[in-house]
Amino acid sequence: MYCVKQITQDIYWVGGSDRRLALFENVYPIPNGVSYNAYLVLDEQTVLFDTVDRSVSEIFFENLEHLLNGRALDYLVVNHMEPDHCATMAELVLRYPSVKIVTNAKALNMIKNYFTFDIDSRVTLVKEKDTLTTGRHTFAFVMAPMVHWPEVMVSYDVTDKVLFSADAFGTFGALNGNLFADELNFETEYLDDARRYYTNIVGKYGTQVQTLLKKAADLEIAYICPLHGPVWRKDIGWFIEKYQLWSSYTPEEDGVIVAYASVYGHTENVANIIASKLADAGVRNVKMYDVSVTHPSYIVSEAFRVSHIVFASTTYNAGIFVNMENALHDLVAHNIQNRTIAIVENGSWAPTAGGLMRELLGRLKNTTILENTLTVKSSLKDAQMAELDELVSAIVETLPRPEVIEHKPSEAVEPNAMFKFSYGLFVLTAKDGDKDNGCIINTAAQLTDNPKRVTIAVNKANYTHDMILKTGVFNLSVLTTEAPFDIFRYYGFQSGREVNKFPGSGFPRSKNGLIFITGCVNAFISGKVVESHDYGTHTLFVADVTEAQVLGSQPSVTYAYYFDHIKPKPPKPAEQKTGWVCKICGYVYEGEELPADFICPLCKHGAADFEKLK
Repeated sequence: MYCVKQITQDIYWVGGSDRRLALFENVYPIPNGVSYNAYLVLDEQTVLFDTVDRSVSEIFFENLEHLLNGRALDYLVVNHMEPDHCATMAELVLRYPSVKIVTNAKALNMIKNYFTFDIDSRVTLVKEKDTLTTGRHTFAFVMAPMVHWPEVMVSYDVTDKVLFSADAFGTFGALNGNLFADELNFETEYLDDARRYYTNIVGKYGTQVQTLLKKAADLEIAYICPLHGPVWRKDIGWFIEKYQLWSSYTPEEDGVIVAYASVYGHTENVANIIASKLADAGVRNVKMYDVSVTHPSYIVSEAFRVSHIVFASTTYNAGIFVNMENALHDLVAHNIQNRTIAIVENGSWAPTAGGLMRELLGRLKNTTILENTLTVKSSLKDAQMAELDELVSAIVETLPRPEVIEHKPSEAVEPNAMFKFSYGLFVLTAKDGDKDNGCIINTAAQLTDNPKRVTIAVNKANYTHDMILKTGVFNLSVLTTEAPFDIFRYYGFQSGREVNKFPGSGFPRSKNGLIFITGCVNAFISGKVVESHDYGTHTLFVADVTEAQVLGSQPSVTYAYYFDHIKPKPPKPAEQKTGWVCKICGYVYEGEELPADFICPLCKHGAADFEKLK
């Protein structure tokens, strides 16, 4: 039974996924499977972009038959001749004998190498910037040699701004119903596979990828359709930036991985101590890998990610331990550059691994190998701790340190100046399980129009904050100038941890299942979080707008309007008292001095939002 996915009004995904294959290209572990993508365009003339691996041929042909619905297949565009994308070409020709094959001269030679059908009578050869018009669509062809085979080209749909990118921008991982990258938690669940795919499959050819990226920079791209992995229609620039880093051999982050080879645990012990001391020195997110149980493809991928690498190996047969040697050869073969490397060797009677590792890694371009190799004989002793500390210090000293900017007295911030910003006021609602909650926030703004995206800043003390952090969805109800102080008191001055702010079931809900407010509100907006950033007291959530409705025409309330017209003025005391008043909610603290760490018991704002009673 067919299983197709629509991309645009007349472009469809017709590929399949393989979750049984253990090793991609018979070498790379793919525990999450892999997809083989092909794309069909139903224009006045029909066009298929590439075919698929034999493992998914049955579903592929069912997809084609369903969508063509009796129509002929007019063109097959061959962007890449690797068998996982062309294995079904001969059968395709048998099923659709009138199909014309559009490709380049290098690919034509490969077709003749792989197949015996008559290609010369049906081939249309294209060169750089040649075009093919099929009705509504015009396709332009761009050569991309050695990304990652010599015959590779990419195809660009001038009409819908779609880049059919061959193996570029692909990733390991089967498709599990969701076709588009923005439908996935890509950064947390797919990025590691995307990096491992690029670095191991294409990583050696950074110069060629850079050439392709320069060509792509001149194109307006609305969709990227790769031959593996999800289709991109949002945040395309973010993923291209990853390719810019990987193909220029620039580390994604300043960090350290420790890869070690150990037989009886003594070298592993040294690696653990080094990692621990790096952490003590303030290095975050140190990662450790035992090369005997970690496939080299993961080591290569991690080496592309970070700036610093520690290799620790025991000596074996007067050489480098075999699994470490394999990993290092793989790393050198993938042309990694611009890294800082530290070396640790072990050997009970003749440690030689360090010198051999240094010689092998010395082939890498623009790479610093720290001079002080740590040599261990059998096991680490107290007498060597100073030497180990020196190695750790050498690593830390070569890591960039963030510049600390101190505010000088002349640059002091006057707290009241911050209130000159124009803020709105909103009821922010969320839901966790059966529990609904809401709070007042004043920091929400539209970030982009295409895609429609908003940002909200939420105090970590709020229960609603924790719900959004967990569920990733929220509603924002925009309050108007008609809102009474009771709304702010109800949603802002009590905690949902202690009271139920939404008793009963008479509250309207949006399509995401969350409550929104209708009284004294002129609109509500539903958001799905795509990024979150920790800023100490607050979390900044970036969210795609999934629904939005106008509910009224009354002006939105601003922070200034709230202070001038809604918030009650503090009553004058019967007798003169000394104290401090909260500028947010009016709470009065009695006393000559306000503690620097005082938190308002009503609105949870700190001492900076209090002013002295006058």
